[in-house]
Amino acid sequence: MVRFVVFGEKMIANENLITDDMRAKAKELVKLARGNNGLAPVDTGRFWNDNNTASRDPFGKDIPQIPLGIGMLDECVFAELGISADFKRLLEDEAWAISLKKAYNDKAEKIVGRRLLSGKPVDKTRQYPPVKGLHDVFEAKNVWNSGSWWLEQSVRNEKELEELLCRVEERNKDLRTFILPPEWEKEKERLMKAGIKPAMYRGQRGPMTFAGSVYGIENTIFLILDNPKLAARFRDAIINTMLNIAGVLDKEAGYSETDAPKGFSFCDDNCAMFNPKMYEFFGYPILKAVFERYSPGPSDSRYQHSDSDMRHQLPALGRLGLTGVNFGPTLSVTEIREHCQRAVIDGQLAPFTFCRNEEENIVLELLRDFEQSKEKRGVRFATAGSVNNGSMLTGLRLVMSAIQRYGRYQVG
Repeated sequence: MVRFVVFGEKMIANENLITDDMRAKAKELVKLARGNNGLAPVDTGRFWNDNNTASRDPFGKDIPQIPLGIGMLDECVFAELGISADFKRLLEDEAWAISLKKAYNDKAEKIVGRRLLSGKPVDKTRQYPPVKGLHDVFEAKNVWNSGSWWLEQSVRNEKELEELLCRVEERNKDLRTFILPPEWEKEKERLMKAGIKPAMYRGQRGPMTFAGSVYGIENTIFLILDNPKLAARFRDAIINTMLNIAGVLDKEAGYSETDAPKGFSFCDDNCAMFNPKMYEFFGYPILKAVFERYSPGPSDSRYQHSDSDMRHQLPALGRLGLTGVNFGPTLSVTEIREHCQRAVIDGQLAPFTFCRNEEENIVLELLRDFEQSKEKRGVRFATAGSVNNGSMLTGLRLVMSAIQRYGRYQVG
């Protein structure tokens, strides 16, 4: 059972893991920061040097500290600079976005000792034309809604799904023609001469989230329960299409199946909405098939992001040999490690703790996770989910200070 405690009028997960000593340390550090215009004490040069060492091998026995994995995103510019958020314009107005990121980076350099966002303009002459993705094959449209991109549902009943799968299976007979644009050959010839290879397909919206987008969450649940034969056909069509897309793009980049770069990652927030039996029937075989092709070796990356309550899916995911995970904040490091022995754990700072700037809780969650990482290490302190607008540079500096002061490992 996940337990929460009210601390500073906010809630923190797994309160049984928080000690009185942790509370005292959190209060002390926040007091120091507030007494210095919100800037927690930290030697930024030393911190980043130590962090580079720790990040190279989070499991390393000689790493100096728990590595920091919080990556501030472009959307963080709005709260930091005190301007109204316009996420669509941030994506479409490059000159405006670059000006905001420059102002943000100037501030970041002073607060955390490093420029954090890429402020370089995109050279469109060095880009390949867009390639169709898995959602295009399954006729789901990507639409802008409520500040982000969403896949629209493309079919709504079993008859429509059957008809869609017939079209998907037909497209897979010549998927290259379907996914590559008409100008591909000309642009490929030009760019390959310049030494620029096309991007490969090594990441995907996870199977349960994808199926829920194409067919609807409730529809997919009932499909698995009531019509497992059709559900299996749907699942297998996803497997075949994913492997075919990856194979086509590998070949376009000049790779064979044996020498293509390895590693694959999934983002599957909605897999939490299915019980373990449903997941093992539908989602697990997709990850297994893709990992067997693209992550066959023990050192090949097998990554899963699911910023939801993943407790019930941990046994199945543990059997996949994941090497990196980013799960929701209700899980503890210890729970994840029990099932994912080889995985670097990116977490378990609650995103809302960070973006609401709950200073004492930020420090508490670091202390909680550091304590659980001491025996086996392999934890990169990061948000257990996305980094959202409202996440502040002073909050990042506070994490850096807490790591430097309280998050150092005994070496040797």
